Amino acid sequence: MDLFGLARPLLMALNPEQAHKMTLMALKAGLAPRQKGADDPRLAVRLWGHNFPNPVGLAAGFDKNAEVFAPMLGLGFGFVEIGSLTPRPQPGNPLPRLFRLPRDGAVINRLGFNNQGVEDAYGRLEKRLATAEGRDGLVGVNLGKNKDSEDAATDYGIGSDRLSAFADYLVVNVSSPNTPGLRALQSVSELNAIIDAVITNRKEGPKGGLPPILVKIAPDLGDEDRADLAAFAKERVEQGVIGGIIISNTTLARPETLIEKTVVSEAGGLSGKPLFQPSTEMLSEFYRETAGTVPLIGVGGIASGADAYAKIRAGASLVQLYSALIYQGPGLVGRIKQVMLALMRQDGFTRITTAIGADHN
Repeated sequence: MDLFGLARPLLMALNPEQAHKMTLMALKAGLAPRQKGADDPRLAVRLWGHNFPNPVGLAAGFDKNAEVFAPMLGLGFGFVEIGSLTPRPQPGNPLPRLFRLPRDGAVINRLGFNNQGVEDAYGRLEKRLATAEGRDGLVGVNLGKNKDSEDAATDYGIGSDRLSAFADYLVVNVSSPNTPGLRALQSVSELNAIIDAVITNRKEGPKGGLPPILVKIAPDLGDEDRADLAAFAKERVEQGVIGGIIISNTTLARPETLIEKTVVSEAGGLSGKPLFQPSTEMLSEFYRETAGTVPLIGVGGIASGADAYAKIRAGASLVQLYSALIYQGPGLVGRIKQVMLALMRQDGFTRITTAIGADHN
């Protein structure tokens, strides 16, 4: 039975935040479907010492407080990223702050890092390590800073200190458009200070070894900033300081092609289908600029297996999605993997890893 199909009219009738809360409640109640059987081994990716059963991950923002990562892994995601989490709880921006653009397959949000803080997540993640089953699957932890904090590096250091022991990888999120001044932290000098703080406070992860540090960047960077970040990423990966780059966060741009004109003027970051082309072009650019030496996670606008596969061919080792789930439900994950396998066969690839960066060959 397709529970999402039955529930979809109700969820769409609710405001987006209420619908999301109901979804989390259903997941915690055990109502999520589970993938039957293991993934096709041709979809496996070995990266940062971890075996990803498939390259399709859940992006940050869905499970902000580490409440439902286990059932989301059960849906068939290859990995799940929780957060963004800040040292102290914060309510985020005033309501309303989340808007659907259904005819565009898009979402605008100005949530503002609303979360219950690292200590709340600590308790849930600690329980994960208590059982072998809980340790199954790969979970990334996305770190942010509190809105009123004047010392960003200290905030990211606190997040690393409290949560790195539960993280298969850590994400330094300096690219949300909804925290004032956050995107200014994408400068190389600011990033170095933040990464130093994360490294200083980092602990061994749940599967052994120090969790790699990834940096999540915005799609709205100018040419000079992009070049600087690409050079920074190449150097820091070669030095073993960071593990890679996530491209990209939401965009402040409003393409003229958007259909839902009633909400297009709302402030916040745009995600979903309209983000696919600019984020994929940026991904491809970084792959070229770094000569394929920097592991990249491709995010933005994935709504089908063809989209996910295009990110892989553009240079992504892994991909993530979120917005498309709002419109297509949990069955999307399995469909993406099926289509990726078919496209691999069509292109003559025996493993998904051989398709990484194929557009540049």
